[in-house]
Amino acid sequence: MEALRPVRRTLLRDRAYEAIRDAIVAGEIEPGAVVRDAELAERLGLSRAPVREAFSRLVDDGLLESKPQSYTRVTPVVAADVRDAAAVVGALHELVTRIAVPLLQRTDVDVMRAANDRFAAAVRAGDVDAALRADDELHDVLVHVSGNRAAAATVARYTPLIRRLERRRFGEGGNCRSAGLHERLIEACAEGDVDDAVRVTAEIWRGLEGLADAD
Repeated sequence: MEALRPVRRTLLRDRAYEAIRDAIVAGEIEPGAVVRDAELAERLGLSRAPVREAFSRLVDDGLLESKPQSYTRVTPVVAADVRDAAAVVGALHELVTRIAVPLLQRTDVDVMRAANDRFAAAVRAGDVDAALRADDELHDVLVHVSGNRAAAATVARYTPLIRRLERRRFGEGGNCRSAGLHERLIEACAEGDVDDAVRVTAEIWRGLEGLADAD
């Protein structure tokens, strides 16, 4: 499991959380799999305490489910949950886009263009991990520039639920979000057209809600 490798002895709770979350999203720990704190602690080179704390956060995030004194396991990919998460995350992306566009600098737009170039190349190569990383990098520019920490935290919390379904669709021969839609978003941002940027953002996230409807 590539995501489950030993971590440095700093911010252990966060690093355990991120490593286990990423392994779940990547499918390295499959839906329905039972997870054990002792086993994952050994894999990560940690004590059991930060792993248990990570489990608690992942239960709150909807990636794990737990029955006291019985099991902790990875949740299934449920279309309704993905649709709900996409609706919330999409609405927040519209919000941060509306705030961020008037504040964007040329360097911010350049970062978005470079991320979309990587996204398009990764989609052509069939590299889902690189595609989703680049997609995150593109949209994170707007989240960061907006300065809305509540939106950023909520997006970070619920995006992994969506990513699991995106990865599965990609593996089944489907496609990631369109680089063309990204390009439209970037052009609207470059021109300072807030309303158009918000419209394109809404279109991107409606596509993800549709992905869940097709499950």
